[in-house]
Amino acid sequence: MTYDPSLRVLTVLELLQAREEITGAELARRLEVSPRTVQRYVMKLQDLGIPVEGKRGVGGAYRLKPGFRLPPLMFTPDEALSLTLGLHALRLVGLSELTPAAQSASAKLARTLPQNLRAEVTALEQVVQLDASPWVVNTNAGKLTVLMQAVREARVICMEYRSGKAEQSQRNVQVYRVVHFDGRWYAVGLCLKRGALRSFRVDRMHTVTLLDDVFDLPEFDALAYLRSTHPTPRSYLVDVWLDAPPETLRGLVSMWMSDITAEAGGTRLRGQREQLLSFASFLLSLNVDFRIDSPPELHATFHELARRCQTITSGSEN
Repeated sequence: MTYDPSLRVLTVLELLQAREEITGAELARRLEVSPRTVQRYVMKLQDLGIPVEGKRGVGGAYRLKPGFRLPPLMFTPDEALSLTLGLHALRLVGLSELTPAAQSASAKLARTLPQNLRAEVTALEQVVQLDASPWVVNTNAGKLTVLMQAVREARVICMEYRSGKAEQSQRNVQVYRVVHFDGRWYAVGLCLKRGALRSFRVDRMHTVTLLDDVFDLPEFDALAYLRSTHPTPRSYLVDVWLDAPPETLRGLVSMWMSDITAEAGGTRLRGQREQLLSFASFLLSLNVDFRIDSPPELHATFHELARRCQTITSGSEN
């Protein structure tokens, strides 16, 4: 495993703050480096203005100048709330793989807060639940990091990409912006293969490589571009009565964009759906009787399903 030298320098600082004095040999052992490397880390701290004092010779030790302490991070209650909610909301934008890092950052944040704010943050973590949309697509954070670096440094990327039709291709792209839109992460920019603006879903990128080629990064509204090229599908208001009490449907019916109430010994389900065919299949999978009150298009969807089922069963009899 490789370690970032800057992280080791910070580790030296943490150890110096935790101990009145620590030997160079112990620092070398804790960091798994040579005593000479420890001396370089100490010099870096001194260059940053941290008053590290050292005793020369065999058994030499290091300590922070007596009375020196780094000032604690100070957050207002609103700032602490914003940071805590932001860390917990990473999975809402398809970055659930960062959950361990978010938990670690949250623990570090709590340690920097005064006792009264720490209690509020702890209470927030215990009482707040955030539910991710089922349409959010989990995305690899490493690929996002490369794409953001490409935008920041205005460098071309090379990627292996799988289209919505499962067609594989290699693309070189000048990425203008990285955007989270409609539950998915996109890289938007100039596709050099097509010579035109394109958007690419990050979850469909197999590999992403940063090239040395650079370009002039233009001012660009990627959200406006995505909205113009990804029109919002029609949404239907569904209103269905299910012949089963709500408690028997728990875990079977998603609460996302749905309102479920007990009614006449059964359950009233209201909500918005974009795909009536998949909703019709879902209703059938519940294995309970139901009545459709709206929309009329849902009745038409079931008629089409019945026609297809009849065609299939007729063919099997022949």
